[in-house]
Amino acid sequence: MANSIREQQDILEKLKIAALNPMQEEAISVINKTTNTILLSPTGTGKTLAFLLPIIESLDPECTQVQALILVPSRELAIQIEQVVRNMGSGFKINAVYGGRPMSKDKIELKHIPAILIGTPGRIADHFRSGRFLKTSIKTLVLDEFDKSLETGFEEEMSEIISQLLHVNKRILTSATMGVQVPGFVRLDKPLTINYLKDKNESKLAIKIVVAADKNKLSTLVDLLQHIGNERGIIFCNLRESIDLVSGYMEKHGITYACFSGGMEQRDRERSLIKFRNGTCLVLIATDLAARGIDIPEMNYIIHYELPRTVEEFTHRNGRTARVNSKGTAYVLHWAKGRLPGFIKNEKPINISNKAPVKSQFWETLFISGGRKDKISKGDIAGLFFKQGEINKDQLGVIELKQDCAFVAVPVSIANELVEKLNNSRLKKKKIRVSIV
Repeated sequence: MANSIREQQDILEKLKIAALNPMQEEAISVINKTTNTILLSPTGTGKTLAFLLPIIESLDPECTQVQALILVPSRELAIQIEQVVRNMGSGFKINAVYGGRPMSKDKIELKHIPAILIGTPGRIADHFRSGRFLKTSIKTLVLDEFDKSLETGFEEEMSEIISQLLHVNKRILTSATMGVQVPGFVRLDKPLTINYLKDKNESKLAIKIVVAADKNKLSTLVDLLQHIGNERGIIFCNLRESIDLVSGYMEKHGITYACFSGGMEQRDRERSLIKFRNGTCLVLIATDLAARGIDIPEMNYIIHYELPRTVEEFTHRNGRTARVNSKGTAYVLHWAKGRLPGFIKNEKPINISNKAPVKSQFWETLFISGGRKDKISKGDIAGLFFKQGEINKDQLGVIELKQDCAFVAVPVSIANELVEKLNNSRLKKKKIRVSIV
């Protein structure tokens, strides 16, 4: 089955991609021919697909063990890559394992060994220690966002994992910056580097300074959001405590938002991203965890509420806007008596006194207690909302289908009414619960 559908063009059609970009074409060619590859390219340019296509092409459909291991620094990146592989419809089993979810789930999924395994260093190290699968068939190793996964803190687990991979004959390291030296334990001998960072068109990214009279900058932040208007964007903070401060202030001013940080439960992090993706909230207040490796749509702006500590952080945050061929703005919120770091030019501040029209929240997110494992499809959910919910197509927003649940965006004005109509109804013979997230 895998051989019949893994042709590159078939996969691109499944992903609704007309053609590969130059970086992807070069990366695929180099990865196919080279033992060790470093792929450097800006956020949003398609690095994931660039390494997945040659990996899938190299897999042996007769092998019943893990053949490719992809190590990532965050749970969200693991989930994102897993979803991309599923959408490719390669026919090969794929699993993502990461901290923040029950180990029992991993054990169930790994009873049927995947061809491609994705995971965070801590969780992969746990599975290696438990010997849940053989390592002798792992021929390809990917370190995605390697500048983050090779930082201090991950190094011990990364070394432990890589030291046990004795049969790897292909290594692929990817990043949107070249932030760290590659340690010797990676055994990256004479790598070929594909560098598209120099091709990033900086003119598409506008960096604008916004001066705040108050040290906490909160009132200026709200003024800036009102100046920007109804656009999707991220407010970056350095600390979880700062997220609490900003979110509390925004709540008082009636601004809908979602939060995203490493201190949140995995379930809450995922739900924040779902609400951000489907338009329930247009503002995401986040730490640098959101600067890379999460599946979110293109946005017109990001705001540095707190200044980044390094140029790498600045680059990754800014990479969330002005992606590929789009334009975007990075607003630097700067206290009048403070100092800007050397990597941010101290240009003339912009005037944000004019306010854009602000529309009220349109979408709300509903939770459905049934998913793929219940043989439920997006079409089944749409049918339920059209027939039993009696809504029209314009009232049905984004549907996100998970393994054991689903999330649906509907207009705020009818959200409670739909809960009453659909809660405890049947979908594919399963009695489902419906509630507002």
